[in-house]
Amino acid sequence: MKATIYHNPKCSTSRKTLEILEQSGADVTVIEYLKHPPTKDELRRLYNRAGISVREGLRAKEPLAQDLDLAGGHVSDNAILDAMVENPILIERPLVETDKGVRLCRPQENVREIL
Repeated sequence: MKATIYHNPKCSTSRKTLEILEQSGADVTVIEYLKHPPTKDELRRLYNRAGISVREGLRAKEPLAQDLDLAGGHVSDNAILDAMVENPILIERPLVETDKGVRLCRPQENVREIL
């Protein structure tokens, strides 16, 4: 099985998710999204496939999300996506995609749903 993880190596949940993927025998492509952020269209596609809203994909606890006033309900999905592309630290992690779907793996055990 092929899997793609949008990964932050400094995040323990992301590291644990990657470990689960590797232990499962998946052929894993690791994208360090802070260095190589997904495009706006790619984020929209991933969130649609995961069945979550753009707002659910926002790392709302990140201080920058507060500074940009993104956590409130008055900001459009497009504005949130633009902020995520410009500041990838705002993307909640890790996101994992396989042929079976996409999951935001918080907690990391969510990855098992698509293995």
